[in-house]
Amino acid sequence: MDSTLVAAVRRFNRTVTQRVGALDDQYMARGRPLGQARVLWEIGPDGAEVAALRARLGLDSGYLSRLLRTLEADGLVTVGPAGIEGGDARVRVAALTGAGRAEWAELDQRSDDLARSILEPLARDRRDRLVAAMAEVERLLLASMVHVEPCPPGDPRARACVRAFARDLAARFPGGFDPALSVPVRDEELMPPAGVLLLATLNDEPVGCGAVKLHPGGVAEIVRVWVSSDVRGLGLGRRLLCAVEDYAAARGWREARLDTNRSLTEAIAMYRSAGYRETAPYNDEHYADHWFAKDLSSS
Repeated sequence: MDSTLVAAVRRFNRTVTQRVGALDDQYMARGRPLGQARVLWEIGPDGAEVAALRARLGLDSGYLSRLLRTLEADGLVTVGPAGIEGGDARVRVAALTGAGRAEWAELDQRSDDLARSILEPLARDRRDRLVAAMAEVERLLLASMVHVEPCPPGDPRARACVRAFARDLAARFPGGFDPALSVPVRDEELMPPAGVLLLATLNDEPVGCGAVKLHPGGVAEIVRVWVSSDVRGLGLGRRLLCAVEDYAAARGWREARLDTNRSLTEAIAMYRSAGYRETAPYNDEHYADHWFAKDLSSS
């Protein structure tokens, strides 16, 4: 990693934390630090499951518990079982009290005021530039928060991705998509050493997957490259494609193959830009219109 890039990120972090008041132990003059204020905000008027809060904010469970206890002691929050008839009593939910809802509304107003104070000193064109730059930074930071790691194909999160993948295909293909007509992908084909399934998660939620079957003879077949619509445009599809390629190449496989349907124009463009060349059909996939291959030894 280039040290100048690291230094630039650190400078940016210092400027932002100072400008938004993250260093103030009485954030926006409300008598509590930013961490407590952010948790209160995330709970919101509708409440939130504690586990979901932890995942969304990326907090250690012990630290989140301490923040919640402080907010409870201040009379702003209650934490208890979900209270839904027939629900799991182990699910804990945080909810705002009357005082908590009033504090939430005050934070909402002061957050607007803080945003205005950042924009007001700037000329109109610079405001537009700043907001556009913030949107780009947010998009790239979100991409950096996505984790990609091997996952057993039987894991519920992996199953959820495969079902979402099938729903997307059914919506995109003119005649729909029937998994029974497609070449099957068996779980054992996506488990080492036969292959792997890589799962992408954001805040512990599955948002994408990619898999590869390592066929004898040095051919790696890439399957089930899918990205949730919630995170498209972050480069995750290319990242998953590169990750399964790297997995195969690191184990000595020198050629990658994949097939796709003509309706998936974005995927076709990505494969071509990633160095895949169109080749003759190598399987009898019912839904395939294009077959691609790539030499991994030159990657």
